[in-house]
Amino acid sequence: MSVDPSFENALSFAADLIRIPGLPGHEEAVSRRVLGEFERLGFEDARIDDGGNVIGVVKGVGSAPPALLNCHLDVVAEGDHDEWDFPPFGGVVADGALHGRGAMDIKGPLALQTYTAAAMAGTAPGDVLVAHTVLEERGGLGMKLLLESKTVTPGVVIIGEATNGDVCIGHRGRAEVEIVIRGTAGHASAPERAHNVLDLLGDVLAAAGTLGADQPSDPVLGRATCTPTMVDVKPESRNVIPDLAVVCLDWRILPGSTDASLLERVAAALADRVPTVPDGLSVEVRLASEHQRTWTGLAEEKNLLTPGFLMEAGHPAVEAAARAVGKVDDVSRPAAIRPWTFATDGGWSCGVHGIPTVGFAPGEERFAHTNRERLDIEQARWAFGRYPHLVAAVQTAIA
Repeated sequence: MSVDPSFENALSFAADLIRIPGLPGHEEAVSRRVLGEFERLGFEDARIDDGGNVIGVVKGVGSAPPALLNCHLDVVAEGDHDEWDFPPFGGVVADGALHGRGAMDIKGPLALQTYTAAAMAGTAPGDVLVAHTVLEERGGLGMKLLLESKTVTPGVVIIGEATNGDVCIGHRGRAEVEIVIRGTAGHASAPERAHNVLDLLGDVLAAAGTLGADQPSDPVLGRATCTPTMVDVKPESRNVIPDLAVVCLDWRILPGSTDASLLERVAAALADRVPTVPDGLSVEVRLASEHQRTWTGLAEEKNLLTPGFLMEAGHPAVEAAARAVGKVDDVSRPAAIRPWTFATDGGWSCGVHGIPTVGFAPGEERFAHTNRERLDIEQARWAFGRYPHLVAAVQTAIA
């Protein structure tokens, strides 16, 4: 059974995907639905790889480098259903928008990219690769595994995260750094027998504040930020003096930051505030990590660092993208070029692997991860019409 690669069918596919929940690591049903659509649309070599990513190829007519269209398969949790105007997994079209978890982050754009590729069969200046990846919301393990596997070798990548019709060329990265304070637990009735980790907590938070106030800035990406977001204390009983406290720092980093450089900066800030750690207590600085498992069973202990990246505004692919997309109200004028506020899998494609990467999709970033998530249908229709021009332009620009 084949399907016409029209906007209406793409919108219907997006609504179907919204009705399939898929938290990070639990994307199997979404992956299989996407693979089925690839097959209906006539993709070549349509498959699910070892990590659970869904990959397909649409053949072009020329020798231009392959363009990779990428969105992610997972979504964040929906929260309290009663707080939504429309059911989060309803895929409801109302008031000129598609509503639900994933409508614009990122199942709506995923459908548009998928149908764009199908519509370009036999006309694109080079092959169009489509790879929708897992675990993006937890640091991008799917894209990391995909590019490390070398099973796809794109010359340019187009990320389908929301840009509100602009062309995005980068973003800050994100790291989670943990400051671990250890002591000796004891009964609260006899504090002299314990070494209370909370005795150091104030100094640690003060050091974090000093670090946060001393962050570098980039003229395009803006200022890096570093702020404490959580304190975990154990044991958790209120009548026990704790022997463990973990302070989590959310650090929005500029491209080029390394694991070692981040840890060194935290350690230096702590040393300035606490030159001598009291007897019975210790302080450790580490990058946060978690054991991640794809729905196919691949497992990796992954630190929670998402790389940043930044393309030059004058790069041929960027300039070609802006001209090809144009503005919503006047396609003869180049689209605005800017960075994203949030992080994407472009940090892996460009920041780590050096592949020219741009972003383009309908949708407003302010709706991401909220219970008001929606995708404006007319903007989506406009973006769908511009996507073939974008793909052809960036392929030609890097040829």
